[in-house]
Amino acid sequence: MAQDDQTAGGAPYDLVPDGIRLRVRLTPRGGREGLDGLAQVADGRWALKLRVSAPPVDGAANAAVIAFAAKGLGLAKSRLDIVAGQTSRLKSIHITGDPADLEARLAVWMAKG
Repeated sequence: MAQDDQTAGGAPYDLVPDGIRLRVRLTPRGGREGLDGLAQVADGRWALKLRVSAPPVDGAANAAVIAFAAKGLGLAKSRLDIVAGQTSRLKSIHITGDPADLEARLAVWMAKG
């Protein structure tokens, strides 16, 4: 299980100069909104497993994951943007802000999971 320095310890994100790039493994039509722990993806990195009740139709699941993550992190939805994986279960979400603050918010949210 090789990991790069930024994801050592199973972190599902990478710090970037203007925020964090969060990897998400999404389950649409999951019956509820929820955080389901971590999953190791094919490239050996980790992703946060999220579940939303919205179907993957017309961007509904993407909108739901942005709303759920923003609420969990206590941020405005406008600070989150899906930058990769719009039509895939594995998504990359860019969260704009101070990387240290966002890392702390993610740690609290994941602990509450």
